Amino acid sequence: MESIYFTEEHQSFRKSLQEFLQKEVVPHIEKWEKTGTIERFIWKKFGDMGFFGISYPEAYGGLNLDLFYTVIFLEELQKIKSSGFAAAMWAHSYLAMTHLNAEGDERIKQDYLAPSIAGEKIGALCISEPFGGSDVAGMRTTAIREGDKYVINGSKTFITNGIYADYYIVAAKTDPTQGNKGISIFLVDTKTAGVSATKLDKLGWRASDTAEIAFNNVEIPAENLMGEEGKGFPYIMQHFALERLIMAINGHARAEYAIDYTIEYMSQREAFGKTIDKFQALRHTIVEHATDVEHCKVFNYAAVARLDKGEYVVKEATMAKLKSTKVADETIYSCLQMLGGYGYMEEYPLARLLRDSRLGPIGGGTSEILKEILSKMIIDNKNYKPAVS
Repeated sequence: MESIYFTEEHQSFRKSLQEFLQKEVVPHIEKWEKTGTIERFIWKKFGDMGFFGISYPEAYGGLNLDLFYTVIFLEELQKIKSSGFAAAMWAHSYLAMTHLNAEGDERIKQDYLAPSIAGEKIGALCISEPFGGSDVAGMRTTAIREGDKYVINGSKTFITNGIYADYYIVAAKTDPTQGNKGISIFLVDTKTAGVSATKLDKLGWRASDTAEIAFNNVEIPAENLMGEEGKGFPYIMQHFALERLIMAINGHARAEYAIDYTIEYMSQREAFGKTIDKFQALRHTIVEHATDVEHCKVFNYAAVARLDKGEYVVKEATMAKLKSTKVADETIYSCLQMLGGYGYMEEYPLARLLRDSRLGPIGGGTSEILKEILSKMIIDNKNYKPAVS
C-alpha cells in the first residue's frame, strides 16, 4: 500500500517532518498540555518549513502538493502525544485556510492567506453555535447589511483556535427568513470592536485552545463577504468531505500509534515469568484491533486518492470518519487496558490519548448525524452533488 500512494518524495517529506516535530515540538508538549496554551513561535516555525502551505497555491507561498502530503502531515501530528496540538495546527491549515483559498478574493488572499501560510496569522472557522451543534442550517448568528458594511450579532462555540486566532471565518445568516439559503461567509479580524472570546475547559485536547465567541454589533466592511451572499451553506458543505477525511485519518493514525506503543510496552512488561506479549488473549486482542485499523487506513487512503483527482467523495468521507473514529476509540480503550494500572497514569500516553480520541466521534459532525446522512444515501437513494461547481 505504501508503494501505491507514497513516492520517495513523500517518504522524504515524512522523515523531515518527523525530525522537525521531535526537535521543535515534542520538547514543549508537556508544558503546552499543562498550560493549555501553544506558544506563538511554533506557528512561525511551521510556516517557515512550508507545512501550512502543503496544499495551497505557490502564488501565496504554498507548495501546491498532492493530498498524500497532507495525509503524512496529519498522521505524524497524531504521534507526538497531543491531539490538542495537532488540532490547533490542522484546524488553522485545513478549516480556516480552506475557506480563504476557496472563497476569498485576491485582497483577502494577500492579506490573510499568504500570512497564514507563513505562520504569521492564525485562523479559526466559526460555524457551530451553542443552540445548534451539528444543525448548521439552524444557526442564529446574523450579519445584516447596512450600507457599505455588515453588522454581526450572535455567538459560536467549540471553536478551535478561538483565542489564538487573528481572524475568524464566520458563517452567519444574511437573510434569516431563508433557512440554509440565507447563510453567508465572512472574514472577521479578531481585533474588531465587539468581538470577544472565552476559553472553554475540555476533557481532552488540553493543549489546544477551544473557545466560545461572541459578536456584539460587530461592524465589518462589506468587502469582507467571502464569495456570494446566500451561498454560505453550499460553501460549508463543499468542504465537509475534506474535513471528514481529516478526522478519519487522524483516527487511524492515533490508533496505530496506540498499538505501536502498546506492543513495545508488552514486549518489556513481565508477568508470571514471561513478557505479556506472549499471552494469547492479549496477542489476539491486539491483532483484532490492528486488523480494524488497517481496514480503515486502506479505505481512507483510497478515498483520499479519489478526492485528490477531484471526485466528490462525500459518501466515502462520511463512512471513513464514522468508522475510523469508532475504531480509534475502541482500540485505544483496549490498549490502555493492556497497560493495567500504568495505563491510568498521566505519565503514560494512553490516558491522554483516550481523552483526546473521544472527540473524534463528536467533532466535525457527530456519528449520529453521519449515520443519518448515510441512511439518506444508502436507504433513501439520495444523491448528493457538489454544492459549488
